[in-house]
Amino acid sequence: MRHTNRKNAERYSGRKRVPAVFFLLFSFAISFSGCGAVSYELPYAPDGSVSSFNVIARSKPGLAEPFAQNLCIVTGDVGNGAVDMSRETAAALFDVEGRNVLYSQNAHERLHPASLTKVMTALVALKHGTGDQVLTATETVKITESGAQLCGVKAGDTMTLDQALRILLIYSANDVAMMIAENIGGTADRFVQMMNEEAKALGATNTSFANPHGLTAENHYTTVYDLYLIFQEAVRNTYFKEIIQTASYQTTYYDSRRTPKELSVKTTNLFLRETYRTPENITVIGGKTGTTNAAGHCLILLSKDTGGESYISVILKSASRDDLYGEMADLLNVVDAGN
Repeated sequence: MRHTNRKNAERYSGRKRVPAVFFLLFSFAISFSGCGAVSYELPYAPDGSVSSFNVIARSKPGLAEPFAQNLCIVTGDVGNGAVDMSRETAAALFDVEGRNVLYSQNAHERLHPASLTKVMTALVALKHGTGDQVLTATETVKITESGAQLCGVKAGDTMTLDQALRILLIYSANDVAMMIAENIGGTADRFVQMMNEEAKALGATNTSFANPHGLTAENHYTTVYDLYLIFQEAVRNTYFKEIIQTASYQTTYYDSRRTPKELSVKTTNLFLRETYRTPENITVIGGKTGTTNAAGHCLILLSKDTGGESYISVILKSASRDDLYGEMADLLNVVDAGN
């Protein structure tokens, strides 16, 4: 088990003596499993007090490195009187360098993420592809869901992964998400499997992806806290961080006959477009938006205060666009209140 906190890591340190009852249980297990390798059948359970990690950690000398030593930890609601977030289903504000939770509301509730899914899509693509890799669209880019954000790619169209990632993160194009998934994963299903594997590796154990774009699907959900884990990993990549700061993008890609196709898009992040304003002491670096009927209005941001400290803020399932941006600004005001 990778996802544990410092207290747990110290509790299961090899420096403490293992109780005799453990050896009795261990011997009992061996007696029924033969003389080969012992099989640890206890599952990974993020909320459980017993797991395979604990068994293995107890039986080996030395200290286990805490998975969460550089992470904010959320065990419940925090700072509920600091700001009125009654129109938002779930929200949180994280002090990245200080590893403090400044605000938390329903941070572990499973909800639809809409296009915040694309943060993971980009993260997996960056880990397994290269910017100059040429992608070719297939018929799977044809998405017919009403209201779905599309840039208009057709089967046979080609563009580089660099172009695709910029369109994905700046304009949130669902057809380009499918194009990335098929070309990087071999199939869209395999790419989604890679997304879920990456989520578990990051400790996002309340997350399940069913597609690479975030359109509503059964068994497609995450939490505010898991999105913090995923987004924090993504912004460590300077390339990802540079893209999410971009307010507009122009490019040329090609159809199957090598005829050029021009594309010009603007960011869906209305803080970057200055349609809405943040508190004076806060600068929004970038982020990702998402909207579907099931997910409501969603937003995740990386911001900095006047001292250069970084913050990650997340809101899921806001009732309207005005509520989303207004209450995100209120949430970021907590930074000033805490200083």
